[in-house]
Amino acid sequence: MTSRVDSLRSWHADWRGLKTAVVGLGVSGFAVADTLAELGCEVFVVAGAQDPERQPLLDVIGATLFVGSDSEQLHAIQEFEPELIVISPGYPAAHPIRAWATETDTPIFGEIELAWRLRDKTGKPAEWITITGTNGKTTTTQLTAHIFKNAGYRVAPLGNIGTPVLDAIRYPDGFDVLIVELSSFQLHDVHTVEPWASACLNIAADHIDWHGDFDAYKRAKANVFERTKTACVFNRADRVTLSMVEQADVQEGARAVSFGLDTPLVAELGVFEDLLVDRGFHAERRTSALPLISLHELIERGIAQPHMVQNALAASALARSFDISPEVIHETLLEFTPDAHRMQLIAVHNGVTWIDDSKATNAHAAHAALQSQPSVVWILGGLLKGVDLSELVKTHAPRLRGAVIVGADREHLKAVFAEHAPAVPVNEVDAEKGLPVMQQAVKLADQLTNSGDTVLLAPAAASMDQFASYSDRGELFIRAVSEHLGL
Repeated sequence: MTSRVDSLRSWHADWRGLKTAVVGLGVSGFAVADTLAELGCEVFVVAGAQDPERQPLLDVIGATLFVGSDSEQLHAIQEFEPELIVISPGYPAAHPIRAWATETDTPIFGEIELAWRLRDKTGKPAEWITITGTNGKTTTTQLTAHIFKNAGYRVAPLGNIGTPVLDAIRYPDGFDVLIVELSSFQLHDVHTVEPWASACLNIAADHIDWHGDFDAYKRAKANVFERTKTACVFNRADRVTLSMVEQADVQEGARAVSFGLDTPLVAELGVFEDLLVDRGFHAERRTSALPLISLHELIERGIAQPHMVQNALAASALARSFDISPEVIHETLLEFTPDAHRMQLIAVHNGVTWIDDSKATNAHAAHAALQSQPSVVWILGGLLKGVDLSELVKTHAPRLRGAVIVGADREHLKAVFAEHAPAVPVNEVDAEKGLPVMQQAVKLADQLTNSGDTVLLAPAAASMDQFASYSDRGELFIRAVSEHLGL
């Protein structure tokens, strides 16, 4: 880094006149440009497409916009000669702009790194709790934020969950704690963040197309633990998350605390008989466990699936690192409802259960959904992001009553089923037949069902080939099920 940028670690530092290129004009990109303009920087934004909503606002804040292809964006940045580049997660690790920044030793941040450096705008900075994982991070982030709110803290769930962290650090009244969900893309560009506590819930192959290979993906995820001040929370059933903690450069006094579905030892949270318990932060953890909630209560709430219990334990560990009482955790778990499109029960009709898990955009999430159901007609497919689903199909073939394949990567999935689950009936949705994708998928799935089966939408793939988002995919599925069943 240049000496000037390296010294800019406060809102109250002198950012005036700093030549900054902002790469990307999405939600976080505009927040970056707006913030830098407020700081007095010279702001140059490059993007791949026009944005009729945000473009006029750039004129208002005094930023310049260039729209063009990747090569044209790079050329424009080279001519601008920035002292700092703040880049959107939409630009992958091998992007030419990133390569040029490395060659020229130009500092490159993401929105998260910039927000950390500016976190003192409204006075005493909020503590950060950072959460990542291949699956479950949004639910865990929301649950953790609910616990902190119920404990009386001014708290906000942010980051990959949708709200830019820069918006929160500029909020006039400030916050006590920020619960920051971080994708591997965002973690790739984090350099100095020092979280109070951090968590990696699990690791499985995902976003290989963005990072280049699985090792690079794991390295980015491991960045969540770096410089942690109090507690690194990891999944003891996932050895990769343990190795991440072991290799992390944390602050003196930071502890490693695990969670899991088995009986916990000292420095662990887990399940003992019918209870979720804490032996990680409990003052008497060497001789006893502190009860948090019973499995029976979670069953009554409909959130006792193994992955949901793990999410609850991880969120509880993060809250306990802040000395939040088990009573508050218990109260919050009793009232918490996961987001739509996450194992959402849609209907039970003629003995068949219909479940929307459109948020299962990778193999790890789909695995969690599949293992919770004994007999499944599985609707899957979309953009696989370079991931091979062979192991997933092979593992769950015995529970599959049938499969319905949708999306751009259908040929790969048909080959996977032919090799690893040849006895499983497979139907394929053809988007060119005229009938909307989800209407076809629901009709074809119902043809494969018997009483006692579950039709499960758990695509194990991104949605953007045929849908606006995973939520759009889920909503269309819900609508198609309702129409097909006459509900």
